[in-house]
Amino acid sequence: METQQYDQLYQLYTEFDTQPLREYQDFVDLFPPLDSRVALTHWQEASNELERKKTDIAEMFTDGETLAEIAARADRDAAFTAIDLYNKYGRSVNALILDVDETLRSAGGTDNEIPRETLHVLTEFHDAGMPIIICTGQTLENVKGFMIQGLGNEIVHSGNLSIVYEAGTGVFTPGHGSDTKQLLYESLDPAVRDVFDEIRGRVLPDAPSSLRRGCHLQGNEFNVTLKPNFETGSDRAEAVIDEGLLYLLDLLADAVCDAPERHEWARSYYAAVDPEIKSVLESKECLPTVAITEIPDAVISLFDRIDVAYYHADAAEISSRELNKVAGVEAALSVLGITDPFVTVMGDSKSDLRVMQWASEQNTGLAAAPSHASEGVLSHVRETDELVFDRGKSADMLRIIYVLNLLAAIQ
Repeated sequence: METQQYDQLYQLYTEFDTQPLREYQDFVDLFPPLDSRVALTHWQEASNELERKKTDIAEMFTDGETLAEIAARADRDAAFTAIDLYNKYGRSVNALILDVDETLRSAGGTDNEIPRETLHVLTEFHDAGMPIIICTGQTLENVKGFMIQGLGNEIVHSGNLSIVYEAGTGVFTPGHGSDTKQLLYESLDPAVRDVFDEIRGRVLPDAPSSLRRGCHLQGNEFNVTLKPNFETGSDRAEAVIDEGLLYLLDLLADAVCDAPERHEWARSYYAAVDPEIKSVLESKECLPTVAITEIPDAVISLFDRIDVAYYHADAAEISSRELNKVAGVEAALSVLGITDPFVTVMGDSKSDLRVMQWASEQNTGLAAAPSHASEGVLSHVRETDELVFDRGKSADMLRIIYVLNLLAAIQ
């Protein structure tokens, strides 16, 4: 079967000029609704030509209808990437795990909106019964808003779409009764929750004026996230987020203990576990000299359970290590009833990398990333299946997965 599929794909892309087919498919799929007889006539003519070209392919091959659908969605390179993935893993993807910012959408190329072609491919996946898990650091209300706007209320509330929000502190899966909204942070020990309560109560009132003017607190249910009031990635955003990181480290230290050395302990601990945090501290000439071995065990035990994340010129955040995107994804898969997952994880940041590593270690999926993703993410993706896509082109990668599943359906 493997040789037959390769031979059929080779013949398909050798004997047919498939580019016009894809152009017709894109036009038919993405044609905007217009109240114009001329426009509708043009759309119908394109639709008829699309079906004619698909019929020509379908009549040439044993699995012609499937091959026609593949040719309408993927060029030669994408199709052979898909068949290589299928023959490597031997199964289809049964859930999508998708980051949003700088993955599905990219401010650098799509005006910070999810492109229409990406939304259309997601709709096709949904129509084929594919569960979709949106996995993001954003608040639930933000994600619900733009997903309903992009995909429609029916899909978002279909029971086959789940939202892991605030990087795993909660999971929202409409249509599942008492499991519709799971507040995972409620399972944390009181000692950890008390730390977050104290930080949240102080973070804005105690902030220096430069921080109060230059950033804002994201409206999270649990995590404490500082976001810049300047364009993400700009020099001003970098400066305020670097300052915000130092401020959050000190607040965390204050909430954990009252020892005179507490600020040095926090900076030493988190510099040791995160090279990016260490780099910021070095640039500010405030890297502590105290060794981690000098930090009391009781303080270490709390630091071990609390994560401080730095996203260059984008955000500084305090969250729970016990509540990350992996925990949220596992909860979402459970609610969706996916007991034997083989997923595609698409993301760009260190929080997405954890999900990718989980999928790799558990042999439960593959990973893809945009070319501007963090170096750690790109290293992982290149070392596994090299599924790197261009900025703003998430639809291209999604189509590869769509084709993989079409190939898997051929008996």
